[in-house]
Amino acid sequence: MTFMTARSMRRFVSVALATLFLEVAGTNPLSSAAETVQVFILDSENLMQVKNRIQSNDSTVIPAFNKLIREADLALTSATFSVVEKELTPPSGDKHDYMSIAPYWWPNPNRSSGLPYVRRDGQINPERDQTSDRKRLDGMVQTTKTLSLAYFVTGREEYAAHARKILLAWFSDPATKMNPNLTYAQAIPGRSSGRGAGIIETHNLPELLDAVAMLNRSKDWDPSNRRALQDWFQAYVVWLLESREGQAEAKAHNNHGSWYDVQVASYALYVGQNELAKKVLSEFPTRRIANQIEPDGRQLRELQRSQAWNYSLFNLEALFDAASIADKLGMDLWNYAAPDKRGMRKALDWLLLFAVAEKKWSYQPISTWQPEKLAPFLRRAAVNYREPVYEKAISKLPGAFADQRWQLLYPKNPFEKW
Repeated sequence: MTFMTARSMRRFVSVALATLFLEVAGTNPLSSAAETVQVFILDSENLMQVKNRIQSNDSTVIPAFNKLIREADLALTSATFSVVEKELTPPSGDKHDYMSIAPYWWPNPNRSSGLPYVRRDGQINPERDQTSDRKRLDGMVQTTKTLSLAYFVTGREEYAAHARKILLAWFSDPATKMNPNLTYAQAIPGRSSGRGAGIIETHNLPELLDAVAMLNRSKDWDPSNRRALQDWFQAYVVWLLESREGQAEAKAHNNHGSWYDVQVASYALYVGQNELAKKVLSEFPTRRIANQIEPDGRQLRELQRSQAWNYSLFNLEALFDAASIADKLGMDLWNYAAPDKRGMRKALDWLLLFAVAEKKWSYQPISTWQPEKLAPFLRRAAVNYREPVYEKAISKLPGAFADQRWQLLYPKNPFEKW
């Protein structure tokens, strides 16, 4: 079971008081333009700290801020994104239904028809982006995140206005919106028209909800926009819980199961179903963490993949996100450890040994070895565990990180003040 740390208690009380105030005022705590940024994965205090540092021209965040503004200015030229833009039509006959092709499945070389497709783990079939909505979905999420963060730290309404336009096109406009289901996601030609595994393709929508929260002070993001988005996610939560695909994904024992829980918990909080979020996260330690991490920190199911390093990080990101969401409910997943010591910190420490070259990676690296990908995890760990060792480890990784986005989302803490 989880327990409440002093840090979690402070966050929980802060969120609870803000929620109580807004309820008394007769507004929805998850959709109001409150002073507190109602984020689920990120930390409101950290975001305000970054904004203040930018205003004071703090050199620790200025390189990342400058890069953000360049990207946001470019994003202002972006068109909107929509599932109806695809050439193919889903089996439902409705282009508003999301549709994608499983990434690691290829035409069968032994059949003239190419059917049924065969699996090549880690090798992405280019058909995935040629015939599906996946790339459009990712474009929508990444563009909105950039514009929303730029608006939050600068207050420039043009960023918020364009983010609103993109959000409405994907979620609200009757002519272009996506239906709230992934029934036809990650189809395998000759085998299935869609799979529960396709739910992984919306794994970054919780990040999108944090970005949306940054728009709440904008005159361009009004209550009707927020209600429409909440309605969409309410319907999506129902589909995740009740559909055959959603129930299958909930049973996954690898990163798919972890990300399923992160999605359900964050969407539940967004639509005010706090008890559902608490239930999912209270089961997370034994269902996901202890079930996926070995006593020495290995994530065996991810190490079996041809992209073993990337998948280990991908699952660890889901575990970190779940812990961040749990913080908002006064639950501590960061320090959970099973009787035999398995926990997410042990998983991070195991990966760190390879990233700083204390051990040689011997698992399948079908792509280029990239130890620098561990950097944002180390920053998050340094902040959440209040452990300077993780911050110092970043300097041992190859590459330059000063202008990376995570410097703004997870700013460095003044460890000397602890």
